[in-house]
Amino acid sequence: MSGHSKWSTIKRKKGAADEKRGKVFSKLAKEIAVAAKIGGGDPDANPRLRTVLLAARAQNMPKDNVDRAVKKGTGELPGVVYEEIRYECYGPHGVGIILDLLTDNKNRTVAEIRHMLTRHGGSMAEGGAVSWNFEPKGIITVAKGVCDEEAMFEKAVEAGAEDVSTEGDAYEIVTGASDLHTVVAELEAQQIKPDSAELTMQPKSMMKVEGKDAATVLRLMEALEDHDDVQNVYANFDISDEDVAAAMEA
Repeated sequence: MSGHSKWSTIKRKKGAADEKRGKVFSKLAKEIAVAAKIGGGDPDANPRLRTVLLAARAQNMPKDNVDRAVKKGTGELPGVVYEEIRYECYGPHGVGIILDLLTDNKNRTVAEIRHMLTRHGGSMAEGGAVSWNFEPKGIITVAKGVCDEEAMFEKAVEAGAEDVSTEGDAYEIVTGASDLHTVVAELEAQQIKPDSAELTMQPKSMMKVEGKDAATVLRLMEALEDHDDVQNVYANFDISDEDVAAAMEA
């Protein structure tokens, strides 16, 4: 199981706490604004905007928030100028981590991320030191109640997906990065509505982490996710469901 997929599964199990929903909307709004600024406000002509709008829909982000973010990106409303940054990092016990950030103050952000990593037993890495082990993919989640696993696999592959796995209460469908929107459209044409669809960085090889080490890694992942400037966190850890449950109860 990929580190990203495992982390996504963990976040779904933990649930979207009300106090964090505002932070989720804030991060989505930043990404929407940047996507609209780069590629325009028409999602049909802007794949990046189309992707983040799928994520916003999955999080039930209010339409007014979405429209306001698009207008900030296109210049119809005043907005903050954000810089895109990707950091490669090592987590505790050699776990490889990739961070995608949007910030209006790069110096402040890198200092905060560096401090956070150090506090949790990690460190910054040089460009390429971690990313060689990751490749871009699309990830679509569909509730298990839609159909059985065999039918889901057939429908997904017919739609152009590469693979399907069962993760907790959902199917996770893997696509090529450029095929994500085509597969979503094909599934919807078959009356299958995805719960989420996003571009991700999928690890090629995994790092097994167990026991107390697993809890340390998960604490760092939560801290990074909680940072206002961090948009995405990808990692190559492999942690058992039992260790995840133990860490969540601690």
